[in-house]
Amino acid sequence: MSDNKKKLAELIEKQNAGTLKAKDRYEIPAQDMPAQDGQVRRSNMNEVALGYTAEEAQLEAMRCLQCRNEPCVDGCPVRIRIRDFVSAIAEGNNTEALAIIKENSLLPAVCGRVCPQEVQCQERCTVGKKFKDVNQSVSIGRLERYVADLAEGEDSTPAVAPPTGKKVAVIGSGPGGIVVAADVRRAGHDVTVFEAFHKPGGVMIYGIPEFRLPKTIVQEEIDVLTKMGVKIVCNFIVGRTRTIKQLMEEDGFDAVYVGVGAGLPKFMNMEGEHLVGVYSANEYLTRANLMKAYEFGKGADTPIAVSKNVAVLGGGNVAMDAARMAVRLGAENVYLVYRRSEAEMPARVEEVHHAKEEGIKFCTLQNPKRVLGDEAGNVTGIECLKYELGEPDDSGRRRPVAIEGSEFEIDVDTVIVAIGNGANPLIEQTTPGLEFNKWGNIVVDENCKTSLDGVYAGGDIVLGAATVILAMGQGRIAAQAINDFLAAKS
Repeated sequence: MSDNKKKLAELIEKQNAGTLKAKDRYEIPAQDMPAQDGQVRRSNMNEVALGYTAEEAQLEAMRCLQCRNEPCVDGCPVRIRIRDFVSAIAEGNNTEALAIIKENSLLPAVCGRVCPQEVQCQERCTVGKKFKDVNQSVSIGRLERYVADLAEGEDSTPAVAPPTGKKVAVIGSGPGGIVVAADVRRAGHDVTVFEAFHKPGGVMIYGIPEFRLPKTIVQEEIDVLTKMGVKIVCNFIVGRTRTIKQLMEEDGFDAVYVGVGAGLPKFMNMEGEHLVGVYSANEYLTRANLMKAYEFGKGADTPIAVSKNVAVLGGGNVAMDAARMAVRLGAENVYLVYRRSEAEMPARVEEVHHAKEEGIKFCTLQNPKRVLGDEAGNVTGIECLKYELGEPDDSGRRRPVAIEGSEFEIDVDTVIVAIGNGANPLIEQTTPGLEFNKWGNIVVDENCKTSLDGVYAGGDIVLGAATVILAMGQGRIAAQAINDFLAAKS
């Protein structure tokens, strides 16, 4: 019997006898997530993290103290009963664990992979606080993924109430839109999802790479909606194909949910950004993820730059995704250029760790001043300045201050700008009476209702660039408000 199996058997015996104490739980080491070797995965698009074994999941679940006040739930935007689902895994009841999660979350396989648990549920975990290290918290996200993956392929289509005769339009098929469509359809309303791209899934399809979130997982969730009777219309741009006003006044929709995300890329407005070889992270990742440019010549006809030396500008998860994608597309050197130190990077610790394992070079406390090019208009390099950290700014992070006279050059043939996204102005331009803030985000109340009667909104178009789980949380609130609104109209 292996040491792990022997230890697990002893713990199960104590658990069954009701003698498993906090001291025993603290002594269980945090279970590392198995992963592909860093050098092997540089040349494939397969998922990096391989998931827990049954033993690892049960051991990790046993680390949970089963706190009565459940501090972890306060950090969960959709308020999953975390203590209870983790307890079920600890007892070997994985079916019950998944059922508990699905009371509040329709996308456990997605959230278990891409949500920033370390700044949400796991940040509040008592175990992590005991060790003064969030990385020692119970790995709630990995456990969520574990039970979700066990149920892969099972038919878990929610029941749908009798038809109400009401029609709801959901604009955008990202995580928030999926939640709204499912919850509103469950209430018996006729639901149509409108998607601008040729495939549904939103940022989960075009933004997050295959090696972090396999597209088959997202497709399974889309298939559930279809089985529920939700209609999905792709290549439909609300504001161009039809306006919100037309959907409601001419097409008979009684309510509309706007979940179009924040897909307008930001640039640095520096010299040379017009050169051939400069991409926004949005374009680069959309070409690679949604349009599978990494298979160019092998079944896909979407071209992408064949790069040797790549600079990625930014320090968030999107920057990590772009840098790691560039490696898989054959770049020899990938430089991640970030004007603060690594400690201030907004990217997940796990993503930073994986990027380093894959050979990405971190150029911190540096920032580009201009992009350099040749006579033909192609990128040849970037000129950067070195920085030091000054006093904290409005974000609470220390402000980067340029060091005069510190200019230097990095030879690159491709530059990917990953410094964030803003709201696309199309909805604002085509929807009179809909209130927006100064950043172009839709203004909503606590129920995600906009200034227009029957129109609700959530996700990045409201919050700015946020996360999958935050979009889902707003989707749940909006769906309840829509159901209440339509019930009152009956």
